[in-house]
Amino acid sequence: MTHKPKANDDDDMAVLKVSEEMTGTIRLQGRWTLRSLATAPEVRRRLNKLDDANGRTWNLEAVESMDRAAAFLLWQAWGEKLPDDIEMRPEHRALFLYWRGRTIPRQAPMKVNLSGLAAYWRGLGEGFYRHLSAWLTLFGRLLLDIGFMLRHPASFPLKETSITIYQAGVSALGITALIGLLVGVSMSYLSSLQLQRFGAEIYIIDLLGLSIIRELGPMLAAILIAGRSGSAMTAEIGIMRVTQELDAMAVLGMSHSQRLVLPKVAALSLAVPLLIVWTDIMALVGGMISAQLTLDIGYRQFIDQLPKAVPVVNFYIGLAKGVTFGMMIALIACHFGFLIQPNSESLGRETTRAVVAAITVVIMVDTVYSILFREVGLP
Repeated sequence: MTHKPKANDDDDMAVLKVSEEMTGTIRLQGRWTLRSLATAPEVRRRLNKLDDANGRTWNLEAVESMDRAAAFLLWQAWGEKLPDDIEMRPEHRALFLYWRGRTIPRQAPMKVNLSGLAAYWRGLGEGFYRHLSAWLTLFGRLLLDIGFMLRHPASFPLKETSITIYQAGVSALGITALIGLLVGVSMSYLSSLQLQRFGAEIYIIDLLGLSIIRELGPMLAAILIAGRSGSAMTAEIGIMRVTQELDAMAVLGMSHSQRLVLPKVAALSLAVPLLIVWTDIMALVGGMISAQLTLDIGYRQFIDQLPKAVPVVNFYIGLAKGVTFGMMIALIACHFGFLIQPNSESLGRETTRAVVAAITVVIMVDTVYSILFREVGLP
């Protein structure tokens, strides 16, 4: 029985040949080198199975070449001693004699370090607690600022808010329209293939309307804003930290939360719901075009059937999601922005963490909305 490991060059293969004769002779041949053994893992496994090395006859005379690594492998397979009955060339015997009397360190068994695992999870929990405490502190300051602005409406940072609305809302109309249109076309096309199998083509309107207005539109818009505007807000505050503008504002007695956090929260709370409506419209337009092309459902029929298929309460739920998503994205972006240290490495790290945290929170909030309003708005 001969084992031939996978290799491109047969001359480099170590071939372990076990004689099937009644004498039980094990014959090795080929080039027993570290290179050939590296490409033949089965050879070592087969050698380890030959635990009764002394009860067999070994013949190594056909081995073309052997290095010290291969000799060590055989030495271990033989129990760190030469078999009683072995035939080999004198130069190969010297390789085995090199290992005789040497102490070979044994690999310590791997121990399961539960204390390290517990420390890892404890560190994660403590980090989460610190972030949650800081975020709640920021949220509390925001509530106090809102109370102050209600008593002093002239102090509202209208200019900063309008700039943020333009940057986060108006500038994002193009990308949200493109993504919404493409997603609508894809959903309509894939759904039409399944509905045609059951003769239920007309239900494409119900399917697109509910999924886009209730779930997909708000999620798409929120994730795009979290990645586009959330990262920009975090980087903006971080650069202000690097350039010591935050310190200058503190010296001048200007509240960070009033001049930086409140305008961003107010802007996204207004811009994200509007972007959700815009994304819903573009996704429905894409789905309507695809439905007309694939299922021959007319545009007028689609528009007339849509209000009947999707109760208007779903539209309001989408807007409520938009307000919540906008607040969460802005607060998370500002929270990580204030954590940035005055160096470029911290700027990139916290910006990335802000985007990941914002998208994660958006999905979590959407799940909570789905559970709370499970029976609301369904036809």
